[in-house]
Amino acid sequence: MNTILIIDDDAYIGEMLEELLTKEGYLTARACSGIDALVYLRTNRPDLILLDLMLPGLSGGELLPLIREIPVIVVSAKADTSDKVNLLLSGARDYITKPFDTSELLARIAVQLREHTSGSSGSIPGSPITFGRLSLDPAARTVLIDGIPVRLTQTEYAILKLLMQNPSQVIPKSLILERISSDTPDCTESSLKVHISNLRKKLKSVDENDYIESVWGIGFKMREEES
Repeated sequence: MNTILIIDDDAYIGEMLEELLTKEGYLTARACSGIDALVYLRTNRPDLILLDLMLPGLSGGELLPLIREIPVIVVSAKADTSDKVNLLLSGARDYITKPFDTSELLARIAVQLREHTSGSSGSIPGSPITFGRLSLDPAARTVLIDGIPVRLTQTEYAILKLLMQNPSQVIPKSLILERISSDTPDCTESSLKVHISNLRKKLKSVDENDYIESVWGIGFKMREEES
């Protein structure tokens, strides 16, 4: 069971996050200042940290470079692109702006925990990913359904790879755009639906299955197979 350290001096937000994460099956710990967080981290190693920037004493920005080998998601009201870039360069894995949608935060947490766990477990980056009869090979950049190749564009491939890496998680549209931006800078919020629609059609043309599910108002996920 993963432990998430919440570092935020706002009691309401801290309690809300603690309740939300507990309901999702996570263990939680709380720190109300940067110094409190450092004291906790001397003897404990959480799996992920949610870090506010405006902390008394030692700020979140000052604390961030002191955290090693633990994924950190910054949760802050600062929305300037320059702030986000500087924090990501300082070691943050992700950034979400307050006020935030709880489903998007949970998706970002799930993605970071999955990536951190697979990286520390010694799994081979680029090893094939399977979902039912669907198989994606990152090393060869191929997609197969029962051995039949499916030809995808670069954008369609990047979307499918992200969804298959997090098969049980609803991935918000904003997060999809962020995660695939380095591979597909041409994909925008207005064109994302078109790319996913084309991807679904190509997959469905092979074996009639609709592998991707739209979750209204949030994003997309892999569709669970009917029993």
